[in-house]
Amino acid sequence: MNNLIKIYLRLLQETDEKTFRYLYPKIDWNERCVAIIGAKGVGKTTMLLQHIKATFENKEEALYASLDNSWFANHTIFELADEFYMNGGTHLFLDEIHHYPNWTSEIKNIYDSYPKLKIIFTGSSLLQIYKSTIDLSRRVVYETLEGLSFREFLKFENIGDFPIYSLQDIVENHQNIAFKITENIKIMPLFKKYLKTGYYLFYKQGLKKYDYKLQEAINNVIDVDIPAVENIEFTSRYKIKRLLAVLSELVPYTPKITDLGNAIDSNRNNTVKYLLLLANAKLLNLVSHKDKTIGDLTKPDKVLLNNTNLAYMFDDTANIGTARETFFVNQVSAITNIYLARHGDFLADKYTFEVGGKTKTFNQVREIPNSFIVSDDIEIGYKNKIPLWLFGMLY
Repeated sequence: MNNLIKIYLRLLQETDEKTFRYLYPKIDWNERCVAIIGAKGVGKTTMLLQHIKATFENKEEALYASLDNSWFANHTIFELADEFYMNGGTHLFLDEIHHYPNWTSEIKNIYDSYPKLKIIFTGSSLLQIYKSTIDLSRRVVYETLEGLSFREFLKFENIGDFPIYSLQDIVENHQNIAFKITENIKIMPLFKKYLKTGYYLFYKQGLKKYDYKLQEAINNVIDVDIPAVENIEFTSRYKIKRLLAVLSELVPYTPKITDLGNAIDSNRNNTVKYLLLLANAKLLNLVSHKDKTIGDLTKPDKVLLNNTNLAYMFDDTANIGTARETFFVNQVSAITNIYLARHGDFLADKYTFEVGGKTKTFNQVREIPNSFIVSDDIEIGYKNKIPLWLFGMLY
């Protein structure tokens, strides 16, 4: 345990607490057990360490440990909690919980055995698929951390700390909001930079190896995170990687499951399963029509990469139309459900959106109530024409 403490104190010393993610003030840190789930690289670890550094005058009252540490090869989480609590610890922070087998039963046992000990843990976004089947609902409060929004990117770049706007705010007052934000900055160069390298928090470590780190994160998700929560063989992991590579050349794509299955030498059920795993791992976004009944083996109506950084990593000259839709779906789906529209591109809440460039017309949605054009390459909109970048201010 001494080595865990040394690592904890070193990481704490190296943690910058100047800028916090959007989720930080929304978490009730006084809950007995909190789970922060999200994709690889979005800043879950940093959030834990920032909270400890900002909150605990006596750092021995808290302990951070990553479950991928070799210490846990021959020790249990329960052992750690017991020794920590007996030595006066009050808050246990566990990172990458999905790396530990049978973590749910141990968290339950710790929760029931040490009523005064608070537990905060992080895990892969894949854990969402188990939230309804594991009996932790009465004990654990789940919080989801998305990647950086465009608003947060501007904050991390020290451009400005702009407020969060609701979808209704943007739809009803987009021109005034855009005027305020762009009063002293040129927004479009910053937006283009964000689309390529601004979604994952590790961009702050430097851009020279950003694509390499992103590829490393993808491999880690498929080789480590998915097998940690889903019993799949090596050959399946290879097929999942192949599927992601195939889709990166096709998106936005109306999937033909038979064709995809043939491309990766997989049957229909497994192909759909792989799509869902990639979506839960935050590598894809799957969109369907609102009136469609979705089941475990239901194919989506449209497939997109999860975010534009992935699109540009796979292809540095990514199709701009693809990037526009990818950005829009990524940012809007973080705050509400999004569906394919029968007329126009997407439905969100009561609004219909058609996404395109600055010359996009209203022809396709002219007769649709509450319909709007979402236009790229414009700083400020007019009437029902809203700048695309403004949807990056939703969280």
